[in-house]
Amino acid sequence: MVIDSTNESSSACKSVDECRTGCVPHRCPALIVKSQTDRLGDSGGYAFHLGTPDDVLRRICSWLLTHGEERVLLDLVHELWTRHGREDIALAALLLANLQTVDNVWMVLGEVIGSSSTAEALLLSIEECLRAKHASPSEELLIEWCQRSLAHSHLALLVCHAAWIRAKRPPLSPSLSDQFRSISYPDGDSLLVRIRDQMLDS
Repeated sequence: MVIDSTNESSSACKSVDECRTGCVPHRCPALIVKSQTDRLGDSGGYAFHLGTPDDVLRRICSWLLTHGEERVLLDLVHELWTRHGREDIALAALLLANLQTVDNVWMVLGEVIGSSSTAEALLLSIEECLRAKHASPSEELLIEWCQRSLAHSHLALLVCHAAWIRAKRPPLSPSLSDQFRSISYPDGDSLLVRIRDQMLDS
């Protein structure tokens, strides 16, 4: 910020006032009311949820699946993922997992995520697809993801781990183990490193 030297004091005060009365209420209202909702919750036993509750998102998804065309809804999945808000990702995951005309949800998910994504978004999509009783992706697809991009390699790791847990932790094949060893991971004791080690050391 550049301050006019002839009116430095008034300009600085104006900037502070703008930050206090303008930026904060519009940019982070949830943080402003959090202490108040915490106190009300502690004293009165009330429950608060910042954002759209999951049960409401599921009702929205159910309505869309009942009244919408699946071709349009599949396009909506791509648009929601591009917006990438929390509710956007949650609704995209619900729609993708429950579309009847999608033969392989994992291939669609691999196309949707692009070249970057958060672990939270990937985990949410994986959970919904497995909850909808979709079969786990093939080893060939997992290896293809590992060789495609960093985001896809992490998707392969997270999908494999979720399926591995549900299958009572069977040993991984040598080729898949080699792929998981060769992909890049964040430095330090990250979630992805712990997931990799849990599967490889079992």
